[in-house]
Amino acid sequence: MTNWLDSKIFTLLEGGLDGLSLRNKVMADNIANVDTPNFKRADVNFEKVLQAALKDKDADIQLQRTSSVHFPGTTINGNFVVKDNSTSFRNDGNNVDIDLEMTKLAQNSLHYNALSAAYTSHINMLRQVIQS
Repeated sequence: MTNWLDSKIFTLLEGGLDGLSLRNKVMADNIANVDTPNFKRADVNFEKVLQAALKDKDADIQLQRTSSVHFPGTTINGNFVVKDNSTSFRNDGNNVDIDLEMTKLAQNSLHYNALSAAYTSHINMLRQVIQS
């Protein structure tokens, strides 16, 4: 019997929530370093990688595990955090635009809330099926 919590929808929703959480941490770091000389902003670019993984549904993409007791999971090998070294808005070498970062943070929060609501809705549907 397969585990009903290991469905594709749960895997995608959990991966999306993890990615959005990571993006939130990276943006918070950008905002915290808005006045740090020579600081370069970073972002999480997982949408293109996720799209590539979804095109090849039969691909076995595993997390690297440093111990056999770690839970297996699916992801794509690669670094999701990307530094933007190409621009510089100020004379001190910093390229953080606080207005842009705050806008992206609000957008990220909306995406996270939407995925969280979808996850909760899916759990509630399963709960109704079980109780019926």
